[in-house]
Amino acid sequence: MDYVSALVPPVVMAAFFIGLVVTIVKSQGGPNKAKEDAAVDMAIGRFGSSSQQSSKDDGA
Repeated sequence: MDYVSALVPPVVMAAFFIGLVVTIVKSQGGPNKAKEDAAVDMAIGRFGSSSQQSSKDDGA
């Protein structure tokens, strides 16, 4: 019975990981894709501009 207790955690983690991947794949695209892309682009733009400003301040 030790082999059963040794196999349960990896099997549970594998099942969870498969479920996570399936959920991510199913949620790609769809009617909210443009809204999600715009939010990501805005976040990247904010991060990019703040990192560029801080590097200019440090270098000057």
